[in-house]
Amino acid sequence: MKKMWFVFLGMMAVASFAFGQEKDYPNRPVKIFVPLTAGSGTDSSARFFAHQLAEIFDQSFVVENRTGASGIIGGAAVKSAPADGYTIFLGTITPLGLNQITMKGPFPYDSIKDLKPLSGLTRGMSAFVVPPNSKLKTLADLVATAKTAKQPPNVGTYSTAYQLSLNWFASLVGAKFESVPYRGAAPIFTDLMANQLDWAILDLGGVAPLLKSGRLRVIAVTGETRNPEFPDIPTVKESGYPEYVNYLWTSFFVRTETPDDVTNKLANVLQKILASNEAKEYVKKVGGGELMPYTPAVMRKAQLDEIERYRRIANASGFKPQE
Repeated sequence: MKKMWFVFLGMMAVASFAFGQEKDYPNRPVKIFVPLTAGSGTDSSARFFAHQLAEIFDQSFVVENRTGASGIIGGAAVKSAPADGYTIFLGTITPLGLNQITMKGPFPYDSIKDLKPLSGLTRGMSAFVVPPNSKLKTLADLVATAKTAKQPPNVGTYSTAYQLSLNWFASLVGAKFESVPYRGAAPIFTDLMANQLDWAILDLGGVAPLLKSGRLRVIAVTGETRNPEFPDIPTVKESGYPEYVNYLWTSFFVRTETPDDVTNKLANVLQKILASNEAKEYVKKVGGGELMPYTPAVMRKAQLDEIERYRRIANASGFKPQE
C-alpha cells in the first residue's frame, strides 16, 4: 500500500511540474525554424512575428534557418524536437503537404499527423520577375519567347510550390521552361540581377523592395486582382489565363503532442498580434501580402484544401513525383 502511495505522489509531482511548465510558458528561449534562407518573404514573416511574440512574452523567440530538401529538413527538425512548444515551425504549403504530391517518399514526418497549426500568418501572391534590362516586357513576350526559342528559358524557383506553379503555367501556355531550383530567394535575386536567369517565380512580398528600387522588374502577378502596391502590373488571370490564380502562405505549426495549454496560449497571442496595427503596418511596408488571421481549426482546413487543390493542379499538368 505504501509503495502504491509513493507511486501516486510521484505521479502527482510530475503532473504538477508539467502543469507549472505549461502555466509559466515560455520560461526560456523559443526557437522558430524557417525552412528557407534569410531574405525570403517567409523569413521576413518569421522575424516579424518572432519580434512581436518576444515583446509580449518578454522572452526570446529566435529564428533559425533550417534549409534544404524543399523544407523537409526544417520540418524534420521540429518533429525530432521535444513537443513542449519551445520549437515552432514557420511553415508554407511546400513542407506542410505539397512535398507528398511532388516528391517520392518516404518522408521523416507526416505534415498532418505529426504537426498541428497554431495560426495562419500571411498570404501573398507570386510574381513573375525578370532582370531590369530584360527584353521581356509583358507576359505575352515571355510566352512568345518560350515558344520560339531554341533553348527553353530558364526559371529560378526555390520550393516545390513554385516548381509546380511553373509546371502548371507551362501546361496552360503550351511552352517549355527549364526550372532551376534554389534553396531560397536571395540567390535567385543575385542571379537575376546578374542576368544568369531569364526569369523567376518569387514571393511578391519578398522581392518587393528590389522591384521598387528598380533592381528587378515584374511582368505579372498571380493574384485574383492586381496588387495595390503595384497597380500597373497585370495579373496572369487578366493576361489571358483566367484559371491561373495562385497564393502562397506562411503559418506557425508545432508538434501534434504539444500540450493544449501551450498551444492555446500561443494561438490566442498570435490572434492579438494579427489584429494589431503593427501587423497591418508590417504587411503594408513589405508590400505584396496580406494578413491571414486563421485560428488553428481554420488553418488546418486551409492546409487540407490547399493540398487537394495542388493535387488537382499536378494531375492536370501531368506533373510526376520526383526522386
